[in-house]
Amino acid sequence: MDHDLPPGQRALTQFPRFGLSQFASRFPKQTEHRGLKISGAVASELLIADVFAGLERIEQVSDFHCVTTWSRQGLRWSGVRFADFHRTIVVPKLRPDDAAITLILRAQDGARTTLLLEDALQPDVLLVDRLDDAPLGIEHGAPLRLIAPRQYGYKSVKHLSSIEYCVDASGFRPSAFRFMDHPRARVALEERGRGFPGWFLRFLYRPLVGPTVRRFARAMAERRGAQSSA
Repeated sequence: MDHDLPPGQRALTQFPRFGLSQFASRFPKQTEHRGLKISGAVASELLIADVFAGLERIEQVSDFHCVTTWSRQGLRWSGVRFADFHRTIVVPKLRPDDAAITLILRAQDGARTTLLLEDALQPDVLLVDRLDDAPLGIEHGAPLRLIAPRQYGYKSVKHLSSIEYCVDASGFRPSAFRFMDHPRARVALEERGRGFPGWFLRFLYRPLVGPTVRRFARAMAERRGAQSSA
């Protein structure tokens, strides 16, 4: 129910494919391999062929809160904790700089954002490949995505392909306008963007929800139609 949600959010019964409009018709080039490139302020760049190898798989039920004011509650994700991946794989093999406090997350479709390492190391931040007891589909980020429940959804990058450990992210250019990409985007504090209070941005974002859902649904239907006729 809406009264159980964070400020300004409304519950949906469905979980739509969603994002910035320019990504509606962009899809990952590969959907099977759960590899991840690690670069930036590390001893050497490395492509991790399978981020799940050797790590404990967990299931987690959490809500997903889109910055545009819709939420989908009670989603069941399956994957590994990013904190385990960082401490077990990244730290011993790549030795990131102690001053690298920001992660730049990039996706196969060109989407990109940042996430503070402090936030990424929270115990509920996962690298996932399953949703609601089924393999993660294209709609929601196959083959690999990040889930950060305490942040708005744009920090939970779909089709995740690389993570750059960064000492200084001042020159980073986000996928959206800069005011739309908050460095932390914490849902509890309604950090929807920069320079404007979160309650104000509700009124800017909310009218975009319906048209965006329809645009992404059309693009997905067109993709499926093209595949079936090929």
